[in-house]
Amino acid sequence: MNRQDAEKMITEYLKPIFGFALKRCKNEQDAEDLSQDIVLKAFHALLIKDDIGDASKFIWTIAHNTLSNYYRTASKSVIGISIDEVAEIIADPDSMSADGDNAATIRRLQSEIAYLSKLQRKILIAYYFENRKQTDIAKDLGIPLGTVKWHLFEAKKELKRGMDTMRKTSELKFNPINFTSVGINGSIGTKSCDEFFRSALSQNICYCVRNEAKTVNEIADALGVSPVYVETEVDFLEEYGFLMQTGDRYIVNFIISEPTAELLTMQDTMYKKAAGLFANELYDELINSGILDDENIFCNKMLQGSTQENPLRDKNFLLWSLIPYIAAMSGEKLMDSAISFEEVATLRPDGANNIAHATVVPEVMNLPDNYVYMRNWCGPYYHANANHALWKVDTEWSGHRMGVNQYETEVAKRVLALYEHEEDNLLSKEDYAWLSERGYIKTWGEYDGYFKTAWQIIVLRNKDIQDKLLAIGEKIKVKYKNEFDAIKAPYVNAVLDSVPAHLRKVKEYELQFLFHSDGWFLLHCIVTLLNNGKLKPPMEDQKKSLTTLIVPN
Repeated sequence: MNRQDAEKMITEYLKPIFGFALKRCKNEQDAEDLSQDIVLKAFHALLIKDDIGDASKFIWTIAHNTLSNYYRTASKSVIGISIDEVAEIIADPDSMSADGDNAATIRRLQSEIAYLSKLQRKILIAYYFENRKQTDIAKDLGIPLGTVKWHLFEAKKELKRGMDTMRKTSELKFNPINFTSVGINGSIGTKSCDEFFRSALSQNICYCVRNEAKTVNEIADALGVSPVYVETEVDFLEEYGFLMQTGDRYIVNFIISEPTAELLTMQDTMYKKAAGLFANELYDELINSGILDDENIFCNKMLQGSTQENPLRDKNFLLWSLIPYIAAMSGEKLMDSAISFEEVATLRPDGANNIAHATVVPEVMNLPDNYVYMRNWCGPYYHANANHALWKVDTEWSGHRMGVNQYETEVAKRVLALYEHEEDNLLSKEDYAWLSERGYIKTWGEYDGYFKTAWQIIVLRNKDIQDKLLAIGEKIKVKYKNEFDAIKAPYVNAVLDSVPAHLRKVKEYELQFLFHSDGWFLLHCIVTLLNNGKLKPPMEDQKKSLTTLIVPN
């Protein structure tokens, strides 16, 4: 460009350049020095350039680069930059040179905007990046103009403070946890547990605030992620009651257990002792009393060699259902029921009313060789209508996987409805096929209006036989009550010591069910009898209908 054209262009930008410098310097003298430096660099650049497409962008790129050099030369940190400069840099990063210092500044500023509150982010972006008037922003957000101005002022301070802060991450950034297991105690809503703990981020957010309440920004710092992502997950988890909010801080609202080898060994020893006393005596009583032959206990599984005149019930299959059922449901009057379910359960927006819990187990855990592991366990599951209830446990020996979700509830409703209807009526071919596929019923022959069918699960036909069975279990629990109390006392104290104070009552409620309907006790009863040969492993064709009963309600 010739000298005359360069002087003409520079003359047009003298006043805007001085305004640019004055806005970014602490005093007028510094602004004059900076604007003069910009003008000289721009003028010399114009003299050697002939292919300038956008003159304005060319001039302001030089202005931004000169400003950056000015701050570095003056040994000023980025905190000295006004919020207007910050906004311009983030909105148009190409205006800065691509050297390492500038690139790092841009990334840092973009990161710090994420640490602003939702409202501050909206106002900041609308004002600085979208060039909208403050009055229009106030109208769109439904807030006073003064509030918009106040948030802009606060956002400036927060950005400056954030740029000067060394954010501290926790070990979770480099070594995130994964929930080993997740479960609920109570009713299922329309959402499954997998939806709430759908990602490593949601799990680690909960884990980060298991003992101490933190703000969204503190959680983000600990996890080493943007607060924007944390904010979304926190809102979702808080809405459904998995986090509690106090002011601007959040803390977990369900129990996250972190068992140690010592605690798990104590638990295993406790259950082995209790199950050894209860399960063996229950088995002997059921076998010797003759109650397993009672016609009010419906069982279609027969031993080989059975005839219509001489039916031989498969009592092993029968005991697979009766022993865990009696272990779970008997002796309720012996339970400590000082804390009610309603006191500690959470009512969730999807209709669920339950207590959630998760477990985080270290990858390396040195446990005894004979430690009993809970594999593929779900239950006990209970769903009732006006007349009957479906009760079942899903175990590693089962051939059907039961999910903890609303679908399983719908399955239970349909099973009970079809059972009650089939007592007096034929079912459709589709209904028989549905029940057969899930192992509830067995059919023979071709369908020509009816099947030859037989229910494959255990049915207690009336309250009288149900009461007799539960009375056997209660008698044994009464006999060993003092021993049970002594066995569980050290474990109860150790568990309560490991629980955060705000969730202690929830854990106290769950511990009321020790040696009753808690899954670990039922598992140990089964394992005890398998180990001593009293209970035999199920046959392959029995697995789908294993440990499933229909009982009177």
